[in-house]
Amino acid sequence: MNDVTLKLNADPYILSAIREDITNEDLSTNAILKTMIAGEADLICKQDGIVCGLDVFKRVFTLLDEKTDVVFFVQEGQKIKNGEVIGKITGDMRTILTGERTALNFLQRMSGIATKTREMKELLEDTGITLLDTRKTTPNMRLFEKYAVKVGGGTNHRYNLSDAIMLKDNHISAAGSIAKAVRMARDYAPFTCKVEVECETMEQVEEAIEAKADIIMLDNMDHDTMKRALALIDHKAQTECSGNVTREKAEQLKDLDVDFISSGAIIYSAGILDLSLKNLHPIKKGML
Repeated sequence: MNDVTLKLNADPYILSAIREDITNEDLSTNAILKTMIAGEADLICKQDGIVCGLDVFKRVFTLLDEKTDVVFFVQEGQKIKNGEVIGKITGDMRTILTGERTALNFLQRMSGIATKTREMKELLEDTGITLLDTRKTTPNMRLFEKYAVKVGGGTNHRYNLSDAIMLKDNHISAAGSIAKAVRMARDYAPFTCKVEVECETMEQVEEAIEAKADIIMLDNMDHDTMKRALALIDHKAQTECSGNVTREKAEQLKDLDVDFISSGAIIYSAGILDLSLKNLHPIKKGML
């Protein structure tokens, strides 16, 4: 995540998270540290996985105090091992204590998503299928969660409702038919905008082909029906399989001639990667 993205898009959410944790002051820290004392702490990995969110982790501390120095011994997206020291924070110990939990919350969550994404991505290697995420993200965390998917090796589906047209079951019901919905979408959207149609039956697939949808999503179909649908589409449109795609289901979809598999589970079912800030101790001011 580059500096421009951090400042323009991430900073407001990071500051909001900090404010959520500090309504007026950090009582615990202020009770034991009355003045600035220089110190350092180690960032330690306690579980194997993929690290993601290093810049966001650092940003929590530098927003609190720009003099805080955060050094990492690993790179974004790198595999890390249990027990590995992956970074060091040096600065005012009050800042380190106050920012610790918020910084770790971001880093652990993003690393958990990157780890789960990497596992499913590796499962689909050599298939030619692209792994996508969905919009089933935690409110106000989408920027960080979708970034974590990319770090894990996945590809982002549309970021939000302004990115592309996806005509789902309720859009189709509101329009009256797939044909009408696609026609209205073409009349309204910019010419650069693709139109995707969600289909749950073979009849809907036929209608989406006839309407010349750019992407046809096969949603919650059984395996045999998806095979028949893909044969019928025959590359007349790009294709996507979706619907409760877990690691186990992705394994079953590997034999399909489909362009994309979308999985909300790589975000909403991802746990955290266990990381910890340890060994905080004072140092001489000259060492800062």
